[in-house]
Amino acid sequence: MWSLEILQRWYDPADPVHGIDHIRRVVALAEQIAEAEGADLEIVRAAAYLHDAADRKQEDSAPRKDHHLVAAELAGEVLRQAGWNEARIAAVQHCIRSHRFRNSQEAPQTLEAQVVFDADKLDAIGAVGVARAIARAMQKGMPFYAPPSSLFLDTGVLAEQETHSAYHEYWFKLRHLKERLFTPTAHRLAVERQTAMIAFFEALQAEAGIFPNGFSPLEERSNQ
Repeated sequence: MWSLEILQRWYDPADPVHGIDHIRRVVALAEQIAEAEGADLEIVRAAAYLHDAADRKQEDSAPRKDHHLVAAELAGEVLRQAGWNEARIAAVQHCIRSHRFRNSQEAPQTLEAQVVFDADKLDAIGAVGVARAIARAMQKGMPFYAPPSSLFLDTGVLAEQETHSAYHEYWFKLRHLKERLFTPTAHRLAVERQTAMIAFFEALQAEAGIFPNGFSPLEERSNQ
């Protein structure tokens, strides 16, 4: 729908988490789900392309928690320039505003919004989801594994001085994504991805979590 040159205005090609590669995968998944579920493919495709979009020329970027609002506003500008009518623009904007997992303000109400939500979440689980979770932790200067506190395991709230690692993100968010999906097609596609992701993070916890306090016996002896 849009060329690589245009996508580079909105997405960083070097971003392994929310860059162009993520967009291409979400678009492909959204098209597959939309065709199976009978959704409006034009609206789904536009929303999938634009769901994380931002003007990269602006020096001040919006906080990640507001990216869905920024993307929806930009989508309106882009689609108006392309001659879309306001009703279809609003449909795309709803898809974009409602795709965020942590957004409780606007849930996906239309089939098209549910398709875009599901496609975005499928890219957050499975082998790709694991890679993105670890890449995101590295981007933010966090470890891929840190032992979660009992407080976090029970409530999702970090204890004092606790570090949010990729494993924390798995525990709080990623392992719950499958149950949040809307469409039967997405549920079917999620089964294998969910199994692969759980197997990885369980192995990670077993290997990296051998020493609950974060230190090996050698490190403990050197600190005595």
